[in-house]
Amino acid sequence: MTTALITGISGQDGSYLAELLLERGYRVVGTSRDARESAKSLPLSLSGKVELVDWDLKDQKALEDILSQYLPTELYNFASYTSGSGMFDDPVEIGEINGLAVVKILEAIRLGGSQVRFCQASSREIFGATLESPQTERTPLDPRSPYGAAKQYADSMIRIYRKHYGLFACSAILFNHESPRRGLKFVTRKITHEAAKIKVGQASELRLGNLDTVRDWGFAGDFVNAMRLMLQQPKADDYVVATGEVHSVREFCECAFGHLGLDYRDFVREDSASFRPSEPAPLVGDISKARRLLGWKPQVGFSELVTMMVDADLRMLAN
Repeated sequence: MTTALITGISGQDGSYLAELLLERGYRVVGTSRDARESAKSLPLSLSGKVELVDWDLKDQKALEDILSQYLPTELYNFASYTSGSGMFDDPVEIGEINGLAVVKILEAIRLGGSQVRFCQASSREIFGATLESPQTERTPLDPRSPYGAAKQYADSMIRIYRKHYGLFACSAILFNHESPRRGLKFVTRKITHEAAKIKVGQASELRLGNLDTVRDWGFAGDFVNAMRLMLQQPKADDYVVATGEVHSVREFCECAFGHLGLDYRDFVREDSASFRPSEPAPLVGDISKARRLLGWKPQVGFSELVTMMVDADLRMLAN
């Protein structure tokens, strides 16, 4: 039986990947800062089916012990400071967790034997202020935040460990990926949750930033499958994981409210105080490489993703 170690297993991406690997017969071990608390936040589909272990991302020796005890052949890293509005909150800690902790993972793998294949959840934030669109694996990097800079550092170290030490280590350059498990501070989930609340009479207005901001939004469950496929290849490499399509926040609102039989224009208000600096070029991923080498493409389209999230929020409010 193949054993996979997932850091950040209780988050959106980690939980979807755990479900996918369990379906494929894996033994799944997950780490978190507090395994007991994480067990409470896992989806019911994972209850009693995964093994949880405490791990402080700054403790390399503890990870070496975990690798020695559980002997995983695949390791996926989702443990990270959040993106979105938190990208500037604590630059030093972001550098420690999103950057240096990845090097500690690589070093733990190197010291324990290179049989572990590693996949890092990178981010489209590494492209930042790039003028090239769409973005590929060869697009020049120009991060605009401590979050993006730390992710870029981690990606650079992955390439170094891959070339110098021969580790099977990959970076999945993930564009925006959403689901009903997305946190409420992310704009997509904020929209679907508030739309559902308005529908059932628990809210009357939704205030957002620039409605014409565009993003490449995909389904988290599709994206983690791309990461799984990356570790099944004969050669380690980095891949852009995206949909290749852009939609505006306005379109997202129109789809979410329309699914509920509502007109978003009656409820959504633009708040200039919430506007974020716009990118010089649209951040949209070119997934040609993933299509060609992994045989991967997204399965869930934009409208299906939005309605999935709205329906989940309606069910949550009903309960």
